[in-house]
Amino acid sequence: MILIALSAVILPLVLLGVLNMPATKGMSISAFIVLLEGYFIWKMPSKVLLASIFQSIHKALPILWILFGALMMLNILQHTGAIERINAGFHKISADMRLQLILVAFLFGGLIEGVSGFGTPAMVTAPLMIALGFSPMGAVTLALVADSTPASFGAVGTPLTVGLSNVSEKADFLNAIGQKITQLDLFSGTFMPLMLIFMLTFLFGKKESNRLKDFLALVPWSLFIGLVYSLLALLVSTFVSYEFVAILAPFGAIIIAIISIKLKFLLPKNVFEHPWTTSQKIVASNNSMSLLTAWSPYIVVILMLLATRTIAPLKQFLVQNLNLSWQNILGFNTISSDWEFLYSPGTLLTIAVIIGLLIQVKSVKSFLPTAKKVVFSMRSTALALSVTLIMVQIFTNSGLNNSDLPSMPMYIAKIISKYLSPIWIIIAPFLGQLGSFVTGSTTVSTLTFGQIQADIATKAGVGQELVLAAQLIGAAAGNMICVHNIVSVSSVVGLSGQEGNILRKTVAPALIYGLLVGIVGYIFTLFI
Repeated sequence: MILIALSAVILPLVLLGVLNMPATKGMSISAFIVLLEGYFIWKMPSKVLLASIFQSIHKALPILWILFGALMMLNILQHTGAIERINAGFHKISADMRLQLILVAFLFGGLIEGVSGFGTPAMVTAPLMIALGFSPMGAVTLALVADSTPASFGAVGTPLTVGLSNVSEKADFLNAIGQKITQLDLFSGTFMPLMLIFMLTFLFGKKESNRLKDFLALVPWSLFIGLVYSLLALLVSTFVSYEFVAILAPFGAIIIAIISIKLKFLLPKNVFEHPWTTSQKIVASNNSMSLLTAWSPYIVVILMLLATRTIAPLKQFLVQNLNLSWQNILGFNTISSDWEFLYSPGTLLTIAVIIGLLIQVKSVKSFLPTAKKVVFSMRSTALALSVTLIMVQIFTNSGLNNSDLPSMPMYIAKIISKYLSPIWIIIAPFLGQLGSFVTGSTTVSTLTFGQIQADIATKAGVGQELVLAAQLIGAAAGNMICVHNIVSVSSVVGLSGQEGNILRKTVAPALIYGLLVGIVGYIFTLFI
């Protein structure tokens, strides 16, 4: 039975990761098999399965809407020439792609995560990285891996506020877990910039270059930036609130990173004299557009996201008006799908695109032709995303059955905990990863496994706060390998059909991060 319950994990890994099937085919097969297992083995009523399919299709719409906004942003910035100007601006800070990677994917992506979440960061940063000269495969892989450490706190603390709502809604409890996350990440998340530099140089570097030397040259600076980010996160969680960690930590770290580059702090001379690049030619720009004008759509979207997430009356208005959510699908109160259209990052991205056009070229004539092209390009993504979510929702809703079995995810958790509870703190982040791998959400993973993680922690004599912190960090790392995140981001940069190749590249860093968190957590249980 455990293998059947795990099929929603095993099938995508085998079909995409091993057999290298495109997501449209591999996830269609996975969804069909999980549907059959749900009906014949878990004995889910046909009405529940139908409700899960409706839920999946509805859940795909807001994700596709965000994808539409991200693609529009990319296409319009290319049309106005803003991408070329942004590229030149980054080269002015540093032409070294190792530094650009940390600035764009880890820090700027972290800021987008803090104000948006919902898989938006990688969809925004991957196209920017391609404009800087990264290969599409490198941009997608590195953007996905980078969107991990900040995702523990997500959009204004949503993974804690909502994800742990089944465990406790007390502010003191949630703040304590936020502090524990930042304490663990002080010894694990600090290494994320270093991991990204390692992947860039060894997976996507020039074959003729000395990759080990290229990597070692950036070790001091990478560790410094990782430590700066982790310390800022710890300070914010301790003295402000967990809700602002993923906003203030990357924002502060961006400023310190740029200053350190300008001062050449912990950086070797060759970063400036012979910058590391996968191309022999450093791009120069004759674009007369100001850097502020070029960045204006991104500035607008960050300000709108920040305002809509932190100003309560504005948030309430956006959530309550034009709400396209579908509650109690086919009469099941646990089967619902949210789509608060005005509050969606996709809507705000689209508005930012229109404002950007008015600022940059003082015309919106190109909006509709570009929108038509973008929608046409999303057809295969819509199919791949829909079948992926069908598998996810059947897996998640399998607790509604006639066989007296717990849901598939709960069955997996109970079987694993039965044999591994003595070393549970090492296992906890991997259960979080499992949840995110299937559902694609740090929040949903924590909603699914939060209570059982707390129960196991009590039985194993380990602090609940520590185990739940490991769950959240693991769930955040699961964003690297989540199939529908991979499908969404790969479609932005034209890599549809390469999902299996991307998954193979992101599995190792996800597992390493989870293991590091587990080991640090185990040490905490011994000495703290």
